[in-house]
Amino acid sequence: MTEHPGKPAGPASMHELDLFEFARSGRQAAGVVRVSQLPRMLNEVPADAPDRDTSFTWQAEGSTQPELQDDGTEGPQPYLRLAIHGAAWLECQRCLTPYEQAFDVDAIYRIVQTEAEAEEFPLDEDEIEVIVGSRQFDLIELIEEELLLSLPLVPKHEVCPEVHESLTSGASGDDASEPPEEDGESVGEPEQGGTTKPNPFAALEALKKGGAGDKH
Repeated sequence: MTEHPGKPAGPASMHELDLFEFARSGRQAAGVVRVSQLPRMLNEVPADAPDRDTSFTWQAEGSTQPELQDDGTEGPQPYLRLAIHGAAWLECQRCLTPYEQAFDVDAIYRIVQTEAEAEEFPLDEDEIEVIVGSRQFDLIELIEEELLLSLPLVPKHEVCPEVHESLTSGASGDDASEPPEEDGESVGEPEQGGTTKPNPFAALEALKKGGAGDKH
């Protein structure tokens, strides 16, 4: 992690960040993390991707906001803002080929000290998440978690270069859309000479007349 633009991030400090002090002092940091540093994210990248080890830039900013405490007094509540930008290769579920997916994460976290505090936080907060802070907080793990949560439900190209053959053929093969041929004549099918089969209602009327003539 670096707190001065232009300097490379130190991997050790990214894994062991004093998150409470970071927020209290209002510090800012930025860095780069590669997919190879994120094992769960790497599992999402197809083996035939043009580049399996793409990179993400991230920026983190700590802050505090005055909030009412349990004892009725007002105290500083620590917060963390994290932004992640970059791209990774995923497998399109339509054509089954790799495509590049962009990621653009901007999240705000309320930092608490225990899991119990996190569970008490209201779940209807749409814009603010809750994380349990520590003196050796793993920022890389948080970055990976946010990227995994940002994965599309169904990864796919906006426009596929081609559709995989397994998705184009139906149960009856290439002729699945054609109606099956039947043996013999079909109802309503034109007969030789261009005439059509008689109207079924006319045939029914003839049967009725024939039946009436048989009565005595």
